[in-house]
Amino acid sequence: MATPITVEATGTAVRLVDIHKTYPGREPVHALRGVSLELLAGSVTAVVGQSGSGKSTLLNCAAGLDTPSQGSVVVGGHDLTTLRPDDLTRFRREHVGFVFQAYNLIGHLTAGENVRLPLVLAGRPVDPAWESALLEFLGVPHLMDRLPGELSGGQAQRVAIARALVTRPAVVFADEPTGALDSRTGAAVLQVLRDTARELGQTVVIVTHDAGVAAAAERVVVLADGLVVDQLEQPTAERVTASLLLTKGR
Repeated sequence: MATPITVEATGTAVRLVDIHKTYPGREPVHALRGVSLELLAGSVTAVVGQSGSGKSTLLNCAAGLDTPSQGSVVVGGHDLTTLRPDDLTRFRREHVGFVFQAYNLIGHLTAGENVRLPLVLAGRPVDPAWESALLEFLGVPHLMDRLPGELSGGQAQRVAIARALVTRPAVVFADEPTGALDSRTGAAVLQVLRDTARELGQTVVIVTHDAGVAAAAERVVVLADGLVVDQLEQPTAERVTASLLLTKGR
C-alpha cells in the first residue's frame, strides 16, 4: 500500500534543513556544507552551479538516492533520513519522479509499458482515468504502442515525463532534461514541465548548467562550494548567467 503523501501546512512539498554531505577519503570532499531550502507544492525550481558546486549531490540527497551526512530531508511530509533502506527505496519508487537527459526508457518495452513500469514495480494498479488524462495532457496517447527507438527525442522525453508523473509523485526531479534535445524541442519540453506544475499542481525541480533552461523556472537556486549563494525570483537568462559568473573563483 502506498505511503500517504501530505503537503505541510505551509504548502511546502520538499524541505531541506542544514544538509551536509561529506565523502570520506584521504582528503574528504565536502560536497554540501549546510543547505536549507523549502520548495512549495506546485512550484518549478531550477538548481544551477559550476561543475563541482554540489548540485548533483543536492539532487541525490533531496531525491533519497543518497543519504546526507547531517541534516534532514522532508518530502511529502516524510523525513527521508529516518527511513530504513528498504522503506526509502519503496518511498522513492512510489513518490519521487525522475526525468533524465538520456530519457532512460527501456528499449524492448513499448512506450505504454515504460509509462506503467513504476506502477508495476510498486505493485500498484493502473488508474485508467488518470493515465488517459495524463497522456492527453502530454500529447502522447498515439505513441503508446511504439518502441523507444521509434520515437523522436521530444516524444521520448514526453513519454519519460509521463512515466515520472504516473504515480502522482510528491516531487519530480529533472536532471538536465533538455540536454539531448535541440533548442526548439527543448523549449517545448520545458513548457511541458511548467504546465505540469501549473495544471497538475506538480512540484518540479530542474538541475541544469544552462542559464536559459534555468530561466524557465519560477525560482533559481545558485550553488557554489556546497552552499546556496544566491536565489533568483522570476529569473532571466542574463541574471542567471551573471550570478553564475560571480561564483567563479570562489
